[in-house]
Amino acid sequence: MFDDLDATVKALLDDAAAPQTVRDADVSFDTPDRDYKPAQATLNLFLHEVAENRSLREEGPVTMRTDTGFTTRMPYLRVDCTYLVTAWSNQTGGLKAAAEHRLLGSTLQWLGRFPVIGEAFHRGALRNPPQPYPLSTTVAQTREGRSSAEFWSALGVVPRPAFPLTVTLTAQPYDEVVNEVAPKAVRVTGTPPEHPQLAGRVLDHNLAPAPGATVLVVQTGDQAVAGADGEFAVPDLEFGRYTLRVQRSGGPAQEVAMEYAATHQRITVVLQQP
Repeated sequence: MFDDLDATVKALLDDAAAPQTVRDADVSFDTPDRDYKPAQATLNLFLHEVAENRSLREEGPVTMRTDTGFTTRMPYLRVDCTYLVTAWSNQTGGLKAAAEHRLLGSTLQWLGRFPVIGEAFHRGALRNPPQPYPLSTTVAQTREGRSSAEFWSALGVVPRPAFPLTVTLTAQPYDEVVNEVAPKAVRVTGTPPEHPQLAGRVLDHNLAPAPGATVLVVQTGDQAVAGADGEFAVPDLEFGRYTLRVQRSGGPAQEVAMEYAATHQRITVVLQQP
């Protein structure tokens, strides 16, 4: 994932429309420590921080409509990847500083054109499958309270001009996607309050009617059989808590607990896949 991000950023810097000084420079992702001494003009992008962007976190599973129904997936992980961009020259003295400043400034201006890295630059796993969200960037923005001096001190080198480049990519830690069939129709039925009865409908695992399914009220022994549309009714039953044992011919029995009351006289039972 991170190597593909490196390749994506490099493709952006190698683009034919980029400034000549940027295109002519080598691009390196090595650690710029005390032993780092490139032999030619080089742009170094050191990936020094990877952190989840919690402000972009999705809350809970995400359901999306498809041509045949719905898919439900676990939330994506949004990750901020921060590079430290520095310029290096093999010249000496004042020429060295001038060349590095020129290269660093041209790079800053070029990267500033891309609040989002277009799909044409995406490489590897960032291209196939495509990123579900745009590959957004921020340039030359530092977090409050952060000091670059500590960073250079940890590397054991003299501080030098640099700016951060943060790219927010999307990762999917979970492979599971649940496909659900959309209902073809919605049917509204009711029970007259003056003639209460426990009623409902039995559906199979594909949400189709399950004719012939038996519905047994465990506590009383009352039984009903679902009709062609899956409908069933148990009349003359007192309000209370009951367990329904539902079974289709040749299939396993399935028990469902319910509270049968004046305001709750209907139930829909979806049978498990045999």
